[in-house]
Amino acid sequence: MSITGGNVGKKSRRDKADKPKKVRIQYVDRPFEGLPFESELVAMREIIPAATMTVQTNAEHGSDEVTLVTLLPGMAGALRRTDGTLLVAVQTVMSSGDISLDIADRLLKAQQLKPGQTLAQTTQPEPGERLQDILDTSVETHMTLCDSYDFWVDPSEADDPRVREAIEQMSQQMIPTRQVPGVPHAFWCRMQREFIRLVRSEEEDRVLDALARLHHRRELTFDDARFVGAFRAMGLLIPVFELAPGTEAEELSDSLAEFDAKLTTEIASDEPLTAEERRTRSGIISRQVTLR
Repeated sequence: MSITGGNVGKKSRRDKADKPKKVRIQYVDRPFEGLPFESELVAMREIIPAATMTVQTNAEHGSDEVTLVTLLPGMAGALRRTDGTLLVAVQTVMSSGDISLDIADRLLKAQQLKPGQTLAQTTQPEPGERLQDILDTSVETHMTLCDSYDFWVDPSEADDPRVREAIEQMSQQMIPTRQVPGVPHAFWCRMQREFIRLVRSEEEDRVLDALARLHHRRELTFDDARFVGAFRAMGLLIPVFELAPGTEAEELSDSLAEFDAKLTTEIASDEPLTAEERRTRSGIISRQVTLR
């Protein structure tokens, strides 16, 4: 019996050896780097519950119009609505080491979907093309924040009571999120309190230096907002501010635009930090926030 067991063990090992090894996908710290809408994709992936952004594949990949969305029903990878619109999710449960490759893989597979079909991504993608390789970045894009998941379905289906109920149930769980008018990549949200999250596309070290300079001068604020820290997302730094209770996004346009310009100026500065500013910078790093 021991001989038989040994043979089975050897056969099992041979079978495993015969299977091709899955190629490991290299981790990419800043997966959307080089795309003109990098900040929008990071926001859609990390901090926005519902948004859409229409992109176009390049000629090599069909010049197809595709709508990138935050997420889809059942955390699906993609779906083609009955009206033919192709939706591809930025947020899913499946993730390799390269988010850009993951989304591109879903998009390329989803191009074959027929109206009404869904792509359920259940396995890791193979190494291949990334969004930077398949999108026509000369085509203008615009991200739209949504207050419901109506974009999941063809408008003609939205009146179906079952569809409407499902969408409303999901929409009720959303964290209210809006973009501050006139300030790119500044996102207001209401949890138990109100916050602003700024998605900065500049190099992380330069953003940290700028925050340190302003914080040391007690200028890291706008409209009585309190700086509570920053977190990294897809290689970008996102400073977070707590607002005065009840503050609405629309009330911040002027004060936040003025602050944003000041922060941008400091980020561009090559002035070395003083000893005091370096200590302030270390304090900012030590209190990375996890607010999402």
